[in-house]
Amino acid sequence: MEEQFLERTEFENYKDFYNNYKLKVPENFNFGYDVIDVIAERTPDKKALVWTNDEGDYLEITFGRLKELSDAAASFYMSQGIGHGDFVMLILQRRYEFWISMVALHKLGAVAIPATHMLTKEDLVYRNNAVNMKMIVAVNVPDVIQHVNESRAESPSLKSCVFVNAFGVDRPVENPPEGWIDFTAGCKNAAPFPKLDRDKVSHNSDYMLGYFTSGTTSHPKLAIHNFLYPLGHITTAKYWQHVQNGGLHLTVADSGWAKTAWGRLYGQWICETALFVYDYHSRFQPIDLLHQVQKHKVTTFCAPPTIYRFLIKEDLSGIDLSSLTHCSTAGEPLSEEVFNQWKRITGLEITEGFGQSETTVSLFNFSGEKIKPGSIGKPCPYYNACLLDDNNEEVGVAVIGQLCFKLDKEKFPETDGRFPGLVCEYYGEPEKTAAVFHDGYYYTGDQAWRDDDGYYWFTGRCDDVIKCSGYRIGTFEVESVLMKHPAVVECAVTGAPDPVRGQVVKATIVLAKDYKPGDETLVKEIQRFVKETTAPYKYPRIVEFVDALPKTTSGKIMRKEIRSKDEAR
Repeated sequence: MEEQFLERTEFENYKDFYNNYKLKVPENFNFGYDVIDVIAERTPDKKALVWTNDEGDYLEITFGRLKELSDAAASFYMSQGIGHGDFVMLILQRRYEFWISMVALHKLGAVAIPATHMLTKEDLVYRNNAVNMKMIVAVNVPDVIQHVNESRAESPSLKSCVFVNAFGVDRPVENPPEGWIDFTAGCKNAAPFPKLDRDKVSHNSDYMLGYFTSGTTSHPKLAIHNFLYPLGHITTAKYWQHVQNGGLHLTVADSGWAKTAWGRLYGQWICETALFVYDYHSRFQPIDLLHQVQKHKVTTFCAPPTIYRFLIKEDLSGIDLSSLTHCSTAGEPLSEEVFNQWKRITGLEITEGFGQSETTVSLFNFSGEKIKPGSIGKPCPYYNACLLDDNNEEVGVAVIGQLCFKLDKEKFPETDGRFPGLVCEYYGEPEKTAAVFHDGYYYTGDQAWRDDDGYYWFTGRCDDVIKCSGYRIGTFEVESVLMKHPAVVECAVTGAPDPVRGQVVKATIVLAKDYKPGDETLVKEIQRFVKETTAPYKYPRIVEFVDALPKTTSGKIMRKEIRSKDEAR
């Protein structure tokens, strides 16, 4: 149904796409009513969600059934006092109730706050009080329930907690947590969902969804989006991921992260593809995903580069991936080696995309354009991308600058130039909002350079640049080379203090299983490999082998933690 929201859906080439892609923004858009309910009325038997787990449970939900389930959930949430503008946290991992609840909360005009199951009491108390959280809906897992319970006494706005079964489909409740409300029973016993006054439910500028972004030097910020955010993801699904009407799409992501909003919710359902969800509880094995792709005939696949890196090291000869028509990646830049290996194995090129919790897909490789492995592609429509130096001046070709998006105040005067998909603000933090929105731009905090053909190349966060003997070295430049070495599974490049050079390049490396960390010959081999593959001044003078890299709960490498330890030494 994307044609309802676009003036044109087909484009001759990237230039045509960038110049002529136009959204038709409804006066009062609500994803629950204007997408899910409309598709349910037109094609009630079309598949919306295919859910399975590592215990063999299976569930299919059609759009018609999704409307019924989301209406029941909305009625249940209403009975618990949830309505317009109320904040509700969802800690549901990969449970199918997450998607039902998201649609239900949209239909009520509430604000959904998806969150990871790894939050502790302190994390929850901070988040609850930052937004006056009214309800938490969580999976019935002991650690999750315990941490939420511990946070309740210090979260005065929290009125109720709702639990969802952790396993299976419609299983009897085992060990229901005391003082919690049963989601399944609540929905079954809910009154018929009344017809609400749409003008009182939500408006385009009302807040709909928020993600707490990872904090390294301060508490996390709440990047909050309005009800137009789903429309920004049409480009994500249709033109980057190439989802198919009637197809089956798999994005690898836990529901607590913005990647789920990117890859298995808004744009995908607007384009009427079904979502595939694999809910695993045992130790995650990337190869299991491809067994699911083969079994359920997944048509489009999106995963972070880490997943692809592990997959290409497996024996995939016995797996039939012929149902796949398109593969994509985001979250961190993809190395050329992984790109080439995946194409050799599957015949498919991986199209890279770039964005943040604050945006939809902002740059990507457009269909028909040549893919340059390692490049994040070209700007999306509405994302008027440019690269600025420290003086706010645009840099030239092949010069690193901060990636910024120029706001369009003529097209979107009511939102001060913010277009559908771009973050509204950091909730309740005007100073942090002003730090990224000023001088007519949104500042991403990421660095990149642009080549002669207009392709952008990510080099790292602005605070990840290494200054060594007068050279400026981007961390990703060195990491891309290191990832080509067969001994390297994962790596993080940082600047380590040096009394002579100021900083030197350090590589912290997780080795492949056939290599041993105590091998000094291997250190010299890796250093020589980098010298011979890229400019010699970029080689890591320090190489440290570790069992695992420090990461945030969202899976991002914490280079600052590595740097802090080096500085302490």
